[in-house]
Amino acid sequence: MTLQQLEYILALDKTRHFVRAAEYCGVTQPTLSAMIQKLEDELDCKIFDRSRNPIEVTEIGLQIIRQAQEIVVQAKQLKEIVQGEKKMLSGTLNLAIIPTIAPYLLPQFISTFNQINPHISLKVSEMHTSTIIEKLRLAEIDMAILSTPLDNSNILEVPLYYEKFVAYISPNEPIYQRSALSANDMPLDHLWVLEDGHCLRNQVFNFCLEKPLHISTYEAGSIDTLVKIVDFNGGYTVIPELHIELLNENQKLNLREIVKPEATREISLVIRPDFVREGMLNAVADCVKKIIPAHMLDARLKKFAIRL
Repeated sequence: MTLQQLEYILALDKTRHFVRAAEYCGVTQPTLSAMIQKLEDELDCKIFDRSRNPIEVTEIGLQIIRQAQEIVVQAKQLKEIVQGEKKMLSGTLNLAIIPTIAPYLLPQFISTFNQINPHISLKVSEMHTSTIIEKLRLAEIDMAILSTPLDNSNILEVPLYYEKFVAYISPNEPIYQRSALSANDMPLDHLWVLEDGHCLRNQVFNFCLEKPLHISTYEAGSIDTLVKIVDFNGGYTVIPELHIELLNENQKLNLREIVKPEATREISLVIRPDFVREGMLNAVADCVKKIIPAHMLDARLKKFAIRL
């Protein structure tokens, strides 16, 4: 049994197709098939049911796949420990980020990170929170930036910064005349929100609702779209603080502070509990500190490096 064989069965589990798995691993299809067959012979069991289309994992194969995932992750961590001792930051970093943070952080983050860390190959993907949690569990991504807390014991959270929400209101709305808004001032029938699947949608409802939602709401795919919908159709929406800089001067007149309660979200860097790349973790955090305004940063992050 070799590490390479375990990587092959993980690729086949992911693609459920021998040709695509071989392409993913950078080998020929006969080579991958032969190595997987050799592993099955050694273990004296079938990991995959080849009679199905697409290929399915057998019951015992599911257990083998789960164990193989852990072994492959741990093997990578051995290399990372050695690199850490050599004080080298190199290799590949797979970072995920939720769509309601990406527009404000990613453009500057990518250029800053690549400039400071030329030996790291940075790969960034936008994903919803539920997908990120699953990808972390499978070790298909290294870390992620999203809104917390997640209340998940299998994920470690490192708070990066705290961001306020503000209301963006059409001048045609009665609440436009108010200098600030409380949750009770915000009529749900005029509220535009993000489509289901965005954590920001849930956060908006958390401070807008005192009882379960029972009124039909309008939904959009991005915060920028929500702003434009309000501009053309009236009503109001709730946007994160960092979006303010993307508004023109006339649009900024439509902003109102939210008070009683103040609406804030925590943004964190999240990892698996067995993550060992402390240097990589701090490389990401240091870039965030260069981009996010100082008053928003977590107080501990300002003073200390992250320790695992």
